[in-house]
Amino acid sequence: MRFIASSLSLIIAAAPISPLDAFVSKPNGLTFGIRKQQLSNNGRSTNLMMNIEKTDTEKTIKVGVIGCGRIGLVHLGAITKAPNVLPVIVSNPTISKAESAAATYGVPKFSSDAMDVITDPEVDAVWICSPSQFHADQIKACAANGKDIFCEKPIATDLAETVEAINACQEAGVKLMIGLQRRFDQNFLRVKDAIRDKEVGEPIMIKLCSRDPEPPPFEYVKGGGGIFNDMAVHDLDMTRFLAGSDPIDILAIGSTHIDKSIEVLPGSEKYDTASCIVRYPNGVQAMVDVCRQSSYGYDQRAEVLGTKGMIATDNVYPNTAKIYKNDFTGNADMPYDFFLSRYNEAYVTETIAFCEALVNDTPVPCTGEDGLVALVMSIAADMSAAENRWVEFSEVVQAVYCKSPTECSLLSQNDVFPDGFKPKTDAVELLS
Repeated sequence: MRFIASSLSLIIAAAPISPLDAFVSKPNGLTFGIRKQQLSNNGRSTNLMMNIEKTDTEKTIKVGVIGCGRIGLVHLGAITKAPNVLPVIVSNPTISKAESAAATYGVPKFSSDAMDVITDPEVDAVWICSPSQFHADQIKACAANGKDIFCEKPIATDLAETVEAINACQEAGVKLMIGLQRRFDQNFLRVKDAIRDKEVGEPIMIKLCSRDPEPPPFEYVKGGGGIFNDMAVHDLDMTRFLAGSDPIDILAIGSTHIDKSIEVLPGSEKYDTASCIVRYPNGVQAMVDVCRQSSYGYDQRAEVLGTKGMIATDNVYPNTAKIYKNDFTGNADMPYDFFLSRYNEAYVTETIAFCEALVNDTPVPCTGEDGLVALVMSIAADMSAAENRWVEFSEVVQAVYCKSPTECSLLSQNDVFPDGFKPKTDAVELLS
């Protein structure tokens, strides 16, 4: 049963607004909080503010959010802080969660049906924060209704469905941004800046590690697509982001050390530990290691070796306090032990980046194609680990699309894939 309601009577339960907020009265008599530009101690604006192009008439973008779970609430909270962006409807299959989110953030409408968000005539753009299996269909529905889209990764776990969703957005002329939040993390961005500005010279080697505080339950791993798809995909994308070019091929291995119960699962679902080597143009090498358990907290680090030096990031801690004793010297507390704590600012920053692209009508900073390439890289890593060999990324595309010479020829002209990911121009060779 579909349920849609107004939360106007619930806005009195909204979260407190800080002294930095201004209050603006709306025509309906309600008062909404508008975040002004926040200043750091040195008087400079923080990186969480939007850059709005000055025009004679300010444009307000009205948005809807599908999914009021943890990620949906992070994005909704960021949306409410973004100038000229107004959330008007939220949805969640459990209606009480949608009602609660609407009350907390002053959203006038809530529903149990995602289509109420997608078809709402007020809505200009939709945030898709629903479970992964619904993403592709919801993206295509948004495109059909002329809505710009922000979607948490992945677009889909199936390559063909991913391309269909991207094509639907291109044909409809709507924006599609994919949530690869690590691209907006200040630590990784500083490494990217160092590469761009040649602070460490030309890059030689890129290293990334991603280790979770504790393994997920069996039921999460089962059917999750494997360690390369549900975990390493962020790190594989980050190697491409830092390298600034498209990868050539990959070699991956996996093993099980933490939770022996998952060894019965198929493919890379049976691994809780994995490593990848990715080759990039100009001989640049990228190495990724992931593990589902780290006894010392959430371990997320990057390192780039260049011809003139090295840059590396440390983990992020709740504070900078250190303890000095005769038997211990080091941080007083462990690193953040949950991805929402570790990357909270990055989630907010990527949300505001999309809001900025909507208000200013500029290209999004993280495209559907970026999400597609990350998926291809994770699929190729899975293939490499299963077959114990180097895998070229074009092989993944060929395996899905090259059913006939005509189909491969058409794909070789498709701009959705980077050049190195496309099948050979002479499609007949693929069928021999």
